Amino acid sequence: MTDPNQPNSQNIPPAPPAYEAPAYGNAPQYSGAPAAGPKPGRTMGIVALILAIIPFTQLIGLILGIVALVQSRKAGAKNGLALAAIIVSIVLMIVGIIIFFALVWPPIAAGMTCASDPTAIVNVYGVDVPCSQVMEQSGQLDY
Repeated sequence: MTDPNQPNSQNIPPAPPAYEAPAYGNAPQYSGAPAAGPKPGRTMGIVALILAIIPFTQLIGLILGIVALVQSRKAGAKNGLALAAIIVSIVLMIVGIIIFFALVWPPIAAGMTCASDPTAIVNVYGVDVPCSQVMEQSGQLDY
């Protein structure tokens, strides 16, 4: 019993209303997770920092730190570890040079002077020492 004047009288539910987009538009979605892509120069920056701390490998750490920083900058990423490796290696190389010239070089210079003039008096760490004593301590004096 359908009424021809009412076409929807057969108990058919009406169609749902059409979906309307929000008025503010599509907002970017943030998942909260960091980007999972590779970070160029990060591993090399870590290796450079480790080498910058180990004695006598600061030059290698400096070179690797510079390479890692350049790789990161080309990719548009920051690399604090590479920058730290560069700074640490430069500082420790300067400290090493100062220690070398303060502690190691004076006896070497005294030995070179005494080798050329065994009768000279040399200054080692602020003390005047005759070359005969320097040669005796180094084991190069013939009796």
